[in-house]
Amino acid sequence: MKNTISHRVADFLKNFPPFNFLNQKDIERLSQHISIIYKEKNAVIFSENEEVHDSFYVVHKGAVTLKNATDNDILDMCDEGDIFGLRPLLANENYKMDATAHEETILYAIPITIFKPYALENPAVGNFLIESFASTTRNPFSKNHRGKLYGDTVESSVETETKLLDLQPVKYSKKIISCTATTTVKEIAEIMTSKNVGAIIVVEEMLPIGIITDKDLRNKIVTGEFPITTTAISIMTAPVITYPKKMTITQAQMAMMKSNISHLCLTKDGTVNTKVVGVLSKHDVMVALGNNPAVLIKAIKRAKKIKNIKPIRARIMQLLQGYLDQNIPITLTSNIITELNDACIERVIEIVLSKMQQPPPVKFAWLAIGSQGRREQLLHTDQDNALVYEDVPEELATETNTYFLELATHINKGLFQIGYDYCPAEMMASNPKWCLSLNQWKNQVHQWVTNPGKTEVLLSFIFFDYSLSYGDAEIVNELSEYIFEIIKANPTFYVHLVSGALQSPSPTGFFRQFVVEQNGIHKDHFDIKKRALMPLADAARVLIVSHSVKSISNTPERFEKLAELEPNNKELYLACSYSYKALLKFRTKQGLLHNDSGQFIALDALTKLEKIKLKRTFKTIKELQELISIRFNPSKIVL
Repeated sequence: MKNTISHRVADFLKNFPPFNFLNQKDIERLSQHISIIYKEKNAVIFSENEEVHDSFYVVHKGAVTLKNATDNDILDMCDEGDIFGLRPLLANENYKMDATAHEETILYAIPITIFKPYALENPAVGNFLIESFASTTRNPFSKNHRGKLYGDTVESSVETETKLLDLQPVKYSKKIISCTATTTVKEIAEIMTSKNVGAIIVVEEMLPIGIITDKDLRNKIVTGEFPITTTAISIMTAPVITYPKKMTITQAQMAMMKSNISHLCLTKDGTVNTKVVGVLSKHDVMVALGNNPAVLIKAIKRAKKIKNIKPIRARIMQLLQGYLDQNIPITLTSNIITELNDACIERVIEIVLSKMQQPPPVKFAWLAIGSQGRREQLLHTDQDNALVYEDVPEELATETNTYFLELATHINKGLFQIGYDYCPAEMMASNPKWCLSLNQWKNQVHQWVTNPGKTEVLLSFIFFDYSLSYGDAEIVNELSEYIFEIIKANPTFYVHLVSGALQSPSPTGFFRQFVVEQNGIHKDHFDIKKRALMPLADAARVLIVSHSVKSISNTPERFEKLAELEPNNKELYLACSYSYKALLKFRTKQGLLHNDSGQFIALDALTKLEKIKLKRTFKTIKELQELISIRFNPSKIVL
């Protein structure tokens, strides 16, 4: 007889992670063992230090508050579809917080002994539970809780992201064209022509024993060395060189070069002892290399006109999409895309310089600022740049400035032509405020640091994140040295930086609800840049500047360096680094999906799992802001 209640439970669970990773039959079997629990408002589900229950819980209706019993702080608010109480499954120790019903609530209790096999056998389920459990600890990404499931190792997606994955997996033809050793060359040529292939595998009992390519036909048949009636065994290359199907483009290239062959025979285990699963040709490799970073760099450097760079940037975006689809670590992806974007900018500057009537009168440096300066600009967004040039005698000042403003105007126009929009706030080198001599920049920084108002602090934020795109590094180094000297001489400036950093709006409101835009064209959208990425970037900048670290501008790298400098805060900083990379990856995916900057996100278009993952990254923001607030005490001043 059909169990109506268990089927209703299954219909509910299949819409939420990690149960949506299971097949329908497993969900239905599991649902037969699930208990339904009703809790009145304020009823206790479990308390801190209480012995663990034999089940964990899913909220069916209502809401559950998770609190720190010591200071009564709300750690989390669970609503429909959320799971909690995972400690008995993952840590096998008493509860570390209180769980109470925030309102009338119905819970599903999932028995540990029944569910554990699903978590161990299904990596996606195990990974989700591990991350969910970690998200309710003091540190959402605590290493202490990663990869453990009652002592069994389950590879965490967090750890997977840090592994160096091959960038370009090989794409091979699965259309296997084969013949036997006794097939005549005439028949082989007809088969290859009709199937439009350049090679045929010679098999015996389904195993590869040789390969014949169009090159063999040209060199051995067309030359008259062998008659057309010759059989395959006479002209095939044997023994056939085989490789496993899990190859990268680079490995395929090396294999072809090593054996001086144009086709690779791919088998199930990479040996001649298993059947053929595919064939890879040199042409396949060359097609794949069309979006290879090295090939793109060469194409950029060979571009003679600015307009020739724009299609290359389109190919860079295709490469970015491919990396995201392959789940390449965002740090590695960001580094590669940044190098390619930098090469585009450098080539634009070179082309513009070649068209100027005169060479630059003095040395100069083109600076990328903001997200591009932090090496975090993956999508096509607006320009943020500045120009600094060597000091000249006063009588040459006007003439020199006029030259560099003209140069900057042409460069900004060129960058616009290849896909970088003009900055709405005109923070570009073509603006006289952002095209200054070294001494003028020093004076500007001195003004920001010694007389900081709200505007000056915001401007300094942008400028402290610069990196050299083109030109003389010594000028930039001298400016960097001056910046840290002036800040060191004015320690109260840290307080202003902290106050500015704490202005970033919270990503969530009461009961963990996303705070969305209330009006304008992005009404009801979530601003991932201002509410999630900026709070982390601003705090990282404040902290790294306080340590006088000059050479690191990338936000995740700043947090990783801070973890070295402050071992007592290592867990928090590493969690912040992970959160930032996850948020950047999420924004990039959204931007590519909607062909925009990815800044404003329509929450109703996200899945439950995506919302959960987003909220999980927010947990570090509050703790990080509390740390800098206590350390620098911004209450001393009012901006």
